[in-house]
Amino acid sequence: MKDNEKVFQILVDNTSGVLSRIAGLFSRRGYNIESITAGVTADPRITRITVVTSGDSDIMEQIEKQVGKLVDVRDIHELKPDESVYRELAMIKVRAAADQRENVIALANIFRGSIIDVSMESLMIEVTGNSGKIDAFLKLLSGYEILELARTGVAGLGRGTKNVIFFDD
Repeated sequence: MKDNEKVFQILVDNTSGVLSRIAGLFSRRGYNIESITAGVTADPRITRITVVTSGDSDIMEQIEKQVGKLVDVRDIHELKPDESVYRELAMIKVRAAADQRENVIALANIFRGSIIDVSMESLMIEVTGNSGKIDAFLKLLSGYEILELARTGVAGLGRGTKNVIFFDD
């Protein structure tokens, strides 16, 4: 994470339009979203939204307060780097002729990436890890033609059981 970025975990009611309302709040207020992911939790009534955003400390405080006021929001808190685990998935399609494949595969192996598709002209690589790892891998691939790239955005959870939230209703 960059110095001016924070990761927020938002637990919301699993209802239609909730992600749109949260993204709309960011848009209306002019807050930047670096990354956003959403998915149902172990409790199917609840969706976990992970947002990476940037700005100064006043903006971060305003984001947390204003998102927390939305109707469907059950909880919002920062996932601090030293108390959390972040991961991202990237799928990268690289042009690779037969004589280049061995080098691309070796790079993927260094980053514990998996070759998930092979064609006559390209390889598709899956890499998971923190954003820095993904960025470093992409930098090493700069000598090759990246045909397509898909990144999921950051997903994160707090370490241990201290911040686990249960809803009774």
